[in-house]
Formats: sequence, C-alpha cells, structure tokens
Amino acid sequence: MSDLPDDRRLLHRVAEAHGIQVSYQGHDGLRHTVSDETLVAVLAALDCPVDPADPESLHQAEAQRRLVPWRQVLPPTVITRAGTTSSVSVHVPHGTAVTVTAVLENGDRWPLDQLEDFTAPVEVDGTLTGQATFRLPAELPLGWHTLEAVVGHDVDGRTDADPALGSAHQATLITTPERITTADTYAQRRGWGLALQLYSTRSTRSWGIGDLADLADLAAQTAEQGGDFVLSNPLHASVPAPPVVASPYSPSTRRFVHPLYLRIEDIPELAHLGPADRQRVEDLAVHQRFANTRTGSLDRDAAYADKLVALRLIHGVQLSPARRSAYRAYREAEGSGLADFALWCALRTVFDPVHPVWSDPELVPGGATAERYRAELAEEIEFHTWLQWLCDQQLEAAQRTAVTAGMRMGIMQDLAVGADRNNADGWMLQDLLVPTMSVGAPPDMYNQLGQDWSQSPWHPIRLAETGYRAYRDMLRTVLRHAGGIRVDHVLGLFRLWWLPVGGSPTDGAYVTYDHEAMIGVLALEAERAGAVVVGEDLGTFEPWVQDYLASRGLLGTSILWFEQRDGVPLPPEQYRRQCLAAVNTHDLPPTAGYLAGVHLVLRERLGLLAGSAEAERERADREIGVYLQAAQQEGFLPHGSLQDLLELAERDPDRIVEALYRYLAQAPSVLQAVALVDAVGEVRIQNQPGTQQHQYPNWEVPLADRQGAPVLVDRLDEVPGFARLLHAVDDQLRQPSAG
Repeated sequence: MSDLPDDRRLLHRVAEAHGIQVSYQGHDGLRHTVSDETLVAVLAALDCPVDPADPESLHQAEAQRRLVPWRQVLPPTVITRAGTTSSVSVHVPHGTAVTVTAVLENGDRWPLDQLEDFTAPVEVDGTLTGQATFRLPAELPLGWHTLEAVVGHDVDGRTDADPALGSAHQATLITTPERITTADTYAQRRGWGLALQLYSTRSTRSWGIGDLADLADLAAQTAEQGGDFVLSNPLHASVPAPPVVASPYSPSTRRFVHPLYLRIEDIPELAHLGPADRQRVEDLAVHQRFANTRTGSLDRDAAYADKLVALRLIHGVQLSPARRSAYRAYREAEGSGLADFALWCALRTVFDPVHPVWSDPELVPGGATAERYRAELAEEIEFHTWLQWLCDQQLEAAQRTAVTAGMRMGIMQDLAVGADRNNADGWMLQDLLVPTMSVGAPPDMYNQLGQDWSQSPWHPIRLAETGYRAYRDMLRTVLRHAGGIRVDHVLGLFRLWWLPVGGSPTDGAYVTYDHEAMIGVLALEAERAGAVVVGEDLGTFEPWVQDYLASRGLLGTSILWFEQRDGVPLPPEQYRRQCLAAVNTHDLPPTAGYLAGVHLVLRERLGLLAGSAEAERERADREIGVYLQAAQQEGFLPHGSLQDLLELAERDPDRIVEALYRYLAQAPSVLQAVALVDAVGEVRIQNQPGTQQHQYPNWEVPLADRQGAPVLVDRLDEVPGFARLLHAVDDQLRQPSAG
C-alpha cells in the first residue's frame, strides 16, 4: 500500500476501517487489489458514501468511523467467553460517574467492577467524552444476558440534577462457550454416517420425491450398520407454491422447512377426512408413486402441487385438544419470525414476485400495508403456519427414530450460506441484509469468471446493533431437532465475497464479520442443543482460520481428492483429527462416476474443459492412479502395476470404492461420511458446478444404481453394495486410527 498515491491510501484506510479487505490472495497464489469502484460501492452499501476524488470526504469518513464507539455509551453487543475474564469499555461525558451491571437471562444482577483506564478523553460532537472500563468476570454463565449502564449518579446511587444524565443504557451480552463439547464423544470412539440428497432418495411410499419419513427410515437402516448420523441436503423452505428452485442451496429462507418434504400419510388428521376427500388424497398418492420408479429428472413441481392439494384438504380437519395445544406451543415458540414468514407465503400465493404491491414502502413486517394484508389473508397465513408445524413434527419424529435406533447424533442438518435475495429472508430481514450486494466467490480454477450466488449478505453492523437475534433465531429453529449441523462455506462467518448486484463476480471484495460473535453464537446455540458442528472449510482461506475453528470445538471438512500436496496424496495419518472426512462431496461425481470420468465427458460436451479432452483424461488418470497406489500401499488393493489398478477400476469399481473408504478410515478424523450414491453404485452427477439447468439437471437426479435402475429406501437390502460398504467403514473405524 505504501506505493499507492495518497488519495488511494486514504480510500484503502477508510475501507479497512469498515471491514473491507482491499486485496486478497487468489487461487493463483497472487495478491489481487480490489478496484476503487468496488470499494466505493461496498462502502456505500455499508452506509458510508464517499467520493474518492474528494479527499475531504475520505478524511471525514475516516474520522467518523473512529468516533463510532465514542458515541455509544455501550457497544450494542458484547461477546465474552465463559471461563475467560474480559472487559467492556463505556463512554460517558468526561468526569461523569457510571455503573455497569450484567443482568443475566434468569434475572440475576451482577454489578461489574470498574478497572483502571487511563485513556485520554476525546472531543465528540462538542462534548469531552471519557472512557471507563469494567471487568466481565470469568464466572458469567453461558447465555443471552443484558448489560445495563447507568450514567450520572453519585456514590449513593442518586441521579444528578442534570436531566441529560441519570439515564440507563442497555446492550446485549452474549456469553459463549470457550469450545463446544458436543463432538468430544467421537474423540473416544470415531463415528460415521450417511450423506445423501433427500429429494433424490425415494421409497415405495414417496410422492415422487424423498421425504422426512424416508429420512427416518434411512437413519434406522444406517443405525443398524453402526452409523451415528445421516447428513441431508439443506431442507430449507422454497417458494410456497410451484415452480420451485431446484437447488437446495438457494432457498427462500434458511430458518424454516420446505413442505415438499412432508409425508402426507403421517399427518394424523388424514385419518379423519371424509370418504371423498380421503379418496382424492389416495388418488394423488397413487399418481405420484408411479414417479418413484422413474430415473429421469425429478419433477418437484408436480409433487409439490399434488401435496399442496392434499394438505389443503387435511387442513380443514379440526385438531384434537392435544394436537391443538401442541400447535399453539409451537407458534408461541417461533413467535414473530414464523408469523412473518407465513405472511410472506400468503402474499406470494396472491401476488407474483414482480407485482407492484412489493414496492409499497409500508409492505414491511409491521408496516401498515403488511398488517392490512395480515388481517385480509388470515386464513392463508394460518395454512402456511400449520405447514411449518407439520414439518417440525416430522423432523422431530425423524430425529427420535434415529436416536432410538442407536445413533449417537441422529440427523445432521445442512445450513446453506444464505437465501435467495428476492424471497422470504430478503423481505423479512431487509433491515439486516444488504440488498444492493450479492454474495459469491472470486475466480478460481473451477470457475474462472467467479460466482454470483444471488444471495444478500448480512449487514455486519446491523447484526451487532440488533444483538445477532435474527441469526440466533434461525440457528435455534434449524437445531431444534438435529444432532448436528453442517455449515456450508463456514468461512462466510469470517468474511464473504460481496459484489454489486448486476456486476461481475470478478469485481468484488471480501467483507469481514465479527467471527468471535458469529462463531460464538453458533457455538452457544449448538452447545445448548447438544449438536455437533461441522464447518465446510474448503477453498481459499487464511491458515489461522482452521486453527481457530478447532480451538472452538468445531469440526472441519477433509475431502479425499483434495487432500494432496503437489499431486501426492496426503498420508491418512496426517489428516486433521478434528474434522469430518469424506471421499467426495455433492459437487463431485459419485466415486464410481469419478473413476469412470463421467464429469470429463459432461464438461467436454458442454465445452467447459480448460484444455483438450485427452489432456484432461490423462491428468485425471494420474490423479486417480496415485490414490489407487496409495490405497494399494496400505494393503486395500491387490499388488500390481498402475495399469492393473486402472483396469480393475473399470472391471470392478465397487472394489475400488470400498478400498478408498477403508483407506480414508485410516485417518484420525473423528467423523467419516459415506455417500449414499457410493453405497448403491450411482455414477451420475448430482450437481455440476458452473452449469445452469438448461445445460444439466442439477439437483434433479433421482437415486439409481450403476445399471440405471431406481434405488428405493425400503429396498436397500436388495442392493448388495449398501450393507457391504457401510460394514467396511464401520469395521475399519472400530480399529485404532493411525493418528
């Protein structure tokens, strides 16, 4: 930065003061400087408009940023760790007395001791302002507390005569765990589980799409083989009626669940429908069950449309007193967040996304127009509220089934990075999100033009100003019936790639978040829920991030094909202990497909290969070959040449898949995920990064075996590879690891 002109150095200082990283290290290993235009746009999105051609505006912005804490008696949110002494600084007119009390969530009051603080007073808006510092004791219990500062009193506690003094100020105080303890049991005995895409995993009773009852059945079958968890794709809600977005990683909201996953027959009120309505539901079920044997693209829209017809019929049945009480308790627990989401659903079933009604400035939660529609659409709102209760109940049943079957963890939920910016979260949380910015990723070796995920980022300042409550509430809902949570792109809790809406992903910048708060809130809610946290920490990041996550008790992620150095596989004993290890991910082909190069064939057909098809195949063969030789050296494959191993992969891919999983199980990693697609011999890709739906049916591929025959949940015992691979992993993990 020292070589930059003065005005650019000043712009960079202002950006850095607002948490914007002015440069980043790309996948090419080089340092890239963010353009001035991007910095100005991101600053404006953070409520700091500047003119880079006007040094005075930059100086003023820098000065105003420095004064932010001095203008606040208390910081809006204070994060501390249980067992660790820390402090909080308050700012009051110089010479004015102040006391600070921690009011615990149970109502107890803890007066805080004032510490010596020789910070010089600062002139703030014409008032000489001093700083006082108070000790936050290590004994503070975990929880959501309140800091209360009373300014302007004498030693007897009486208020001064000046009416401007004697005021009380409050802030959120969050005491988080030093580290999560929920994964500790797996350090004593390693665990494994099944990873799957639930929508693709159907049974004879499904309505063309895998559902929560299928999830429960998969958990029970996995538990029988010794597994501890089932990791599903995100179950987040989409739009309230078809057509829906295929990708589970582009939801409408992350807090609530997609009713598409409901098992209609498990709703108790179905039994009380009249004969005609009952027959109507049965006819819909029969129609959709025919789709369970089709292996072409899934038809979410048809399945969802028929389920909604059935659900509206069932909604007309009066709840029993016990069910009515449970429903009322659920609504009270979810509060205004559920009420606003149901209102959004009702509005979306009446108005399309581009209807002029959405431009009404009063159509915000609590606004006059919104409240008018809340009354007018009460019946529709009630329907969508009821749907979420049913989802909650069926998730609870799935988790109960998993634990009862012997799993130590049960259901592991998958948390997407964000929600589509034009849908529910964007409307409900608009004061906390940045609508002019989109989240994505800078260019990398797989996406040379970068990525735009069309999701609005959290506003870091407003999150703190509101005590991180929206983030907390979302986590609480997701964790309610989960034994674990996988956080997609966990690095986003440290920094996110922001790009102006409508701009190129190459013209973005990383904006940092208070990771102590973001990780701390996640740790607190997970510890209270008894849930293991797995962070997907793949990609470009600074080395200290993984160390920080490990120190807080979060597990990382290690993928077999990515664990290499200069083309040489990392020996299993050198894998991280505190992580979830897997052979592949949903963004890679199933292992049998990877061995066969199905992704290369697809990328060649779509013109996505960086080099010639022959060169890419040779590179892939080399990569696969070194891993097969590594498994061979560990004794999991027969002796022979590299060519012999590659020929074996063509003749008997199941043997290779099992060998790679046994090889991976040599790592000390406390958890291992077994991909369901690998256990049944599927070769087709679930998601091909860098493609659109018109190019490839991403997230629409139903589960099938190597011959292309459909694989159903209640007939998994007919698939010989399923029990064999699960038994192999369980057997290997019960042996001492190399670490």
